[in-house]
Amino acid sequence: MANVVNVDVVVVGGGPVGVTALALLGRAGLSAVGVEREVQAWPTARAVHFDGETFRTLQSLGVAERFAEATLPMASFHIENEEREVLVSVPTGQLGTQGWHDDLTFHQPDIEVLLQEVVEELPGVELRRGMTVLSVRNAEEGVEVAVRDADGAESLIRARWAIAADGARSQSRKALNIETEKLGEDAQWLVADGILEDSPGLSSDMIFLGHHTRPALWIRLPGKRVRMEFMLMPGDEPEVIATPAGVERISHGVLPADKFTADRLATYTFRGRISRQWRAGNIFLAGDAAHQAPPLFGQGLCAGLRDVANLVWKLDAVKRGAADDSLLDTYESERLPHARFWVEQAVNAASFLQTTDAEVAKQRDAFIRANPAASAPVAPPLGPGLHEGGTDERAGRLSIQPILADGVRLDDMVDSRFLVATTPELYAGLPAPLRNQLEENDDVVVLFDPAKVGQILEAAGARLVVVRPDRYILGLGDTPEALERLIGSIPQVGRNVPAPI
Repeated sequence: MANVVNVDVVVVGGGPVGVTALALLGRAGLSAVGVEREVQAWPTARAVHFDGETFRTLQSLGVAERFAEATLPMASFHIENEEREVLVSVPTGQLGTQGWHDDLTFHQPDIEVLLQEVVEELPGVELRRGMTVLSVRNAEEGVEVAVRDADGAESLIRARWAIAADGARSQSRKALNIETEKLGEDAQWLVADGILEDSPGLSSDMIFLGHHTRPALWIRLPGKRVRMEFMLMPGDEPEVIATPAGVERISHGVLPADKFTADRLATYTFRGRISRQWRAGNIFLAGDAAHQAPPLFGQGLCAGLRDVANLVWKLDAVKRGAADDSLLDTYESERLPHARFWVEQAVNAASFLQTTDAEVAKQRDAFIRANPAASAPVAPPLGPGLHEGGTDERAGRLSIQPILADGVRLDDMVDSRFLVATTPELYAGLPAPLRNQLEENDDVVVLFDPAKVGQILEAAGARLVVVRPDRYILGLGDTPEALERLIGSIPQVGRNVPAPI
């Protein structure tokens, strides 16, 4: 195997999580190669939903407006029962705390094209398609991934680290003998994606149809695209219902055969899975390789992009010698509990929303009427890691992103760096050598102009907030001593904080 490639990171899998990882690595200045079996991007949709946090990650790639043009802000969501009673209705069209709409829909092939374009524009990273992965293993000084191209030529990619984003059936996970935990019960569903013309569809942008005779889901996508999903029932013949006439029948005419042109009719499994281990040596699982959830809260792809946003800045810090390898252990400790929360939420919601028992459905309806907020769970903090969430519940949570008076979103000023948001008085209380060090450090941005950071401080209820490159809060405080302590926790600074005199 004469052909050997040496890079900082090899990414296994060329779906949206893997390609986003490549883009983030390229933006950070690391060299990386991605390998993907498919010669072309998958032509049909799978994921259809971003939240505001996820779009903030796309913003960090420097091409947010291009992604905005390919998405549709979701204006409304509701859950209805068999009698078509609206059990809960959630307005979703407003800008959220992340500086973007809280819920956006998209057609995945459009997003994959944009991500590929970002990677092609960046130096030092590339995605190689038509590559079959033969082996993934930890080696003495990193990892080795053996691959075979479409012509049968074999090569070896050597890297310091590997990100395995090769999907729910991850061969990398299997090669590492990492087990998954099953959560909840699996269920078979039919998905119908396509173009709906000259027909109104349903009223809201997203509706969960809690019909005990056949649970279903409706989603309006950009342009004339729509998606419906239907639970398969006993006695269903998939080859019969997975036809235009079958879809018209089970949709009760919402998708008429003469007005709906499907580009995907396929059965798939609602499943909840969590990998028990996310790091094996220098190999890290991400995306569906690490977690899978029913699509009830639209967090599948969102969670995968959170994975790589959490991991890449840490790889960069370790590569540059600013942090020890132990920082990389916080990827699993922070992300696994966070992802598990969303899988559990989706599994629990699926268990009662997709019930086919009429009596259980009545009990569910009564619960939702009495507890409407349960339909929109609040995002959890990170698990233990590089933040002070163990002593301050405000830390380890996602920070807000203000939109400034001139329309600029704050992240565009900060870029992928640590943000120290504070007041002029607290900053002036720091020792002069530390202030000088911060002002010379390219990995940290210090802002104390109330017009820029006043909203962050007010939302956090603190006079100082330190935000990580992945936009999660490292810690908060109200005194110069707390500010000095938190600055010492920043890996790129802490190693060189001047000792107190």
